[in-house]
Amino acid sequence: LMLLLLCGFSFYLGGIYSTGRTFTFSSTTTSIIPIVSTAKQEGSAIALAIARNGNGDDEVEFSECPADYQDYTPCTDPKRWRRYGNYRLSFMERHCPPPPERAVCLVPPPRGYKPPIRWPKSKHQCWYRNVPYDWINSQKSNQHWLRKDGDRFTFPGGGTMFPNGVGAYVDLMADLIPGMKDGSVRTALDTGCGVASWGGDLLARNILTVSLAPRDNHEAQVQFALERGIPAILGIISTQRLPIPSASMDMAHCSRCLIPWTEFGGLYLMEIQRVLRPGGFWVLSGPPINYENRWHGWNTTVEAQKADFDRLKKMLASMCFRLYNKKGDIAVWQKSLDAGCYDKLTPVTTPAKCDDSVDADAAWYVPMRSCVTAPSPKSRGKALPKWPQRLGVAPERVSVVPGGSGSAMKHDDGKWKAAVKHYKALLPALGSDKVRNVMDMSTVYGGFAASLVKDPVWVMNVVSSYGPNSLGVVYDRGLIGTNHDWCEAFSTYPRTYDLLHADGLFAAESHRCEMKFVLVEMDRILRPTGYAIIRDNPYFLDSVASIAKGMRWTCDRHDTENKENEKEKLLICHKQLWSAKKA
Repeated sequence: LMLLLLCGFSFYLGGIYSTGRTFTFSSTTTSIIPIVSTAKQEGSAIALAIARNGNGDDEVEFSECPADYQDYTPCTDPKRWRRYGNYRLSFMERHCPPPPERAVCLVPPPRGYKPPIRWPKSKHQCWYRNVPYDWINSQKSNQHWLRKDGDRFTFPGGGTMFPNGVGAYVDLMADLIPGMKDGSVRTALDTGCGVASWGGDLLARNILTVSLAPRDNHEAQVQFALERGIPAILGIISTQRLPIPSASMDMAHCSRCLIPWTEFGGLYLMEIQRVLRPGGFWVLSGPPINYENRWHGWNTTVEAQKADFDRLKKMLASMCFRLYNKKGDIAVWQKSLDAGCYDKLTPVTTPAKCDDSVDADAAWYVPMRSCVTAPSPKSRGKALPKWPQRLGVAPERVSVVPGGSGSAMKHDDGKWKAAVKHYKALLPALGSDKVRNVMDMSTVYGGFAASLVKDPVWVMNVVSSYGPNSLGVVYDRGLIGTNHDWCEAFSTYPRTYDLLHADGLFAAESHRCEMKFVLVEMDRILRPTGYAIIRDNPYFLDSVASIAKGMRWTCDRHDTENKENEKEKLLICHKQLWSAKKA
């Protein structure tokens, strides 16, 4: 009897919470288009239209979002901030709308939008109409972040702490950290990145940076970064861990990023300690560094800044950091390689040593912990190979992935090397300056990104938060990425990627994520005139192609590099540039 009741109750809940269906359609059109579902989002109705064609099949048509959705970020939407608390700015973290409130519509580009300026010219300028934000220009032009020049923004390479230009600032930093010059430092994190000039400069030095900044109403820092062709994601160090595994970054950086490092018992420093590798560097410029000469411009006293600096040094020393170097406005700490330091910590010391109750690599909606993460015994005292050698060397963490091994990674690399060659034959834009920002939506070892490392692109590698967490392997190879659940929106602005690559995504996630939501999200983050390469079972590609047509994409179906493989085919889609019907 209980079994029957539970089955009946689950069926009832399924009927309530069901949000739609998967459709397969024919090319024939019809004149009858009834509206079958409507979602209300902050007072505006967003509709999904289903049409029935002459063959009795369903066709889907997506309406345009209102014009004020042009910078819509569903999970970091300022319109929803009032629903969440102000504690440690947690309202700026990810808070995704429930299914009934999702906007199932096509985000329009701003009026006057044009295909972005191509790399490397885009590093120094972008079209004003693509990111039409005047507030940041009026507030930050005196600090040389950017400058409006006619129909475009230009980026002089300045910043709050580097008035002489980012190049001179990074030159000084490289003198303080010799590993920045010899390939020892490859992956970096920039917290409070501004318009990502620091990360942009490091690209020419073979250092790949994840630039991080929260969503805000005015500055759109991450959108500027991505429009320039520089890697960036929306995020904030608040209450949740960053979506990055432990011991992933060779360097972390804060240039007057306004993060209160010494508050809350040093909790934010502990998150930096978690993501840095043993031997990695934390770079700080701005208060309280060089307080002796700078305090008078910080609206404070020299005594207060000295006390803050002493407190910062004491906290970092207790977390197994040492002051590595200091000159002018820049101070560098290094995370200890000495196992003895971590062995002195216990769950009852201050600071405490993290226990094993939570995986140090778990980072998707995982609360930050007020404890110090000790390095894995396998990695203690071991430095990764320098770049670019580390790209082809299987790291220790590969054995943590189910079925993972050095030979499996090598086989994966060989597969993607052949696949990318085939992709370039089908899509000549890949490998040219038409494609800069690339996302691999469902990677394992980062093999697709590794095959593109010599091309003028960067790749954001996404590892499913519901599958084996292999993201540590990706970082250990000198690549970058993030954890993500594709049932939710990605942490980026609209129109920020030139190419989306999805390998088996729909076959893997169809039991959890509704196909139309995933595709509408792909449309949101893909630039007009951008491309999607979808590699999947033909059963799913039929439905994808039909929904893509309703999103105004044009798609062509192809064989994979293995033409005899009937269980896997390719769909290469092109997003069209269109203008909103209503201003």
